Amino acid sequence: MIQNPLPQAFVIVATKGRPVETANLLGYIAAQSHLPLRTLVVGADAADVAGLGSHPLVHGGQAEVLVCGRAGLTLQRNAGLDRLAALVDELKPADWFVAFFDDDFRPASNWLVSCAQRFAQSPEVVGLCGNLLADGIHSSGYDEQTARDYLLGKRAPESHWAHGKQLTELVDGLYGCNMAYRGPIAIAQRFDEKLPLYGWQEDIDFAGRARRYGKLVCEPACRGVHMGVQGARTSGLRFGYSQIANPVYLIRKGSMRTSFGARLAARNLASNLFNSLRLNRRKDYAGRLRGNFQALVDAGLGRLHPERVLSIR
Repeated sequence: MIQNPLPQAFVIVATKGRPVETANLLGYIAAQSHLPLRTLVVGADAADVAGLGSHPLVHGGQAEVLVCGRAGLTLQRNAGLDRLAALVDELKPADWFVAFFDDDFRPASNWLVSCAQRFAQSPEVVGLCGNLLADGIHSSGYDEQTARDYLLGKRAPESHWAHGKQLTELVDGLYGCNMAYRGPIAIAQRFDEKLPLYGWQEDIDFAGRARRYGKLVCEPACRGVHMGVQGARTSGLRFGYSQIANPVYLIRKGSMRTSFGARLAARNLASNLFNSLRLNRRKDYAGRLRGNFQALVDAGLGRLHPERVLSIR
């Protein structure tokens, strides 16, 4: 019996201020058992991608480095999708998908082949995220050796909603640090650029629109670690504003369930208040709390919107 070939893979990586971490991710991509046809690395400016031109993947033509000229996760991912559309026209793959990796995500060497197998076996699945062994955003972050230890099984997996041994259908969306969509689904839409800067919850919005075409799942075979590298990409004040403004905007838009968005905003407000009172300085919880309150004031004045975060200094 002749089996159909696995779908071809493409990868998009949006990066800001982490050229070293991005170079390390390219090493993990080069080690994949199912190599992508092309990896697109998108920085906001030249400093974001410094030195990447000499990486073997780029030098060999299997990866491209792009500079979109504007900072913002949604902007940079959309620049990648625009370039991907042209590549697909040129390469004409019969069946394909695109994976989005954060620059500090570390995939197991079978991530892409496991993703391809799921799409080949399950035509009803249009998008998936991987099995997260550990997520550094809930701590002070992990270094490269710790990430390798999780992947090698030297450390036990941490508890996480995107971790498990069984294929699980997801209702509220995919985790954007490692997610993939069937090509035609991904290329037909764009990330919402009204979610600026860090683009918080842009993954839920994208998934909410993709769900109209089929199922979203968490694939246990696509193992990986999100290092959660610490860095001041967005101030605590701005991020706190987005923690309220973005869910409200997406609920009104219809791409986020009201119950999910309300729980998300309330949980973050409570966490920021609790950690501020405890004087927890691991993250800027006090700044986030001020941002939360500023968003609530704007909501009361009828002017709450994600893009207002750009005017916060």
